[in-house]
Amino acid sequence: MAEAATRRGTRPIAFATRPLYSILVPIPAVCFVGALLTDLAYRGSGGNLLWLNFSSWLIAAGLLFAALAGLLLLIDAARGAVPWISFGILLAAWIVEFVNSLVHARDGWTAVVPLGLILSIVGAVLVLAAARFAGERR
Repeated sequence: MAEAATRRGTRPIAFATRPLYSILVPIPAVCFVGALLTDLAYRGSGGNLLWLNFSSWLIAAGLLFAALAGLLLLIDAARGAVPWISFGILLAAWIVEFVNSLVHARDGWTAVVPLGLILSIVGAVLVLAAARFAGERR
């Protein structure tokens, strides 16, 4: 009986049997990878502002859902249910993409090329790594 109570205290916050953060992490992953693709389209189109606007909105949506997933991941990491590396990588991706959103707020070509594109690549790689580690449990 005591073993069941101990195991129950370290289970992730879950909806049914799946941890909530593992349901939310793919949303910022899709948004940040989509922002990378729209940045590449912006660069390839010669500066069509439509792609810059798409990138800005995708980054904003990704930041919102990454913050929600990060909060749940922080709670579960503090309880010992998941490794801290999951939270650390997601936090690093959030910081990079937050800076990326500030860079994308600039006008014209410099909003994406070269710094915005570099930040989009780094943020996409980090969030994909966070999505990979989000499924691991202790």
